[in-house]
Amino acid sequence: MKLPIHTVSELGMAIRAVRKEQGLRQDDTAGSAGVGHVFLRDVERGKETVQLGLVLKVLDELGIRLSIDIPSDAMSRFKELHEKGPTPAGRGKTSP
Repeated sequence: MKLPIHTVSELGMAIRAVRKEQGLRQDDTAGSAGVGHVFLRDVERGKETVQLGLVLKVLDELGIRLSIDIPSDAMSRFKELHEKGPTPAGRGKTSP
């Protein structure tokens, strides 16, 4: 089921609901995802400063798929960027 997420708190609630529905403990889920249990607790509580890369690992572990809806006029630019691959951190231009 697709669920619109507007806040970090909503994402945390969704993660917690899926984990609990699967009958998983927080520490077991964290260990399987390769994150700390304190990190997972923070995610589920909606902490604004959690690391996105680690959140993606948790989502993957729970079988949650994340997608975004970007404007259609940006798709050609996205495809160009995707073909080139990511720019190393600290080396990209900040202008469009």
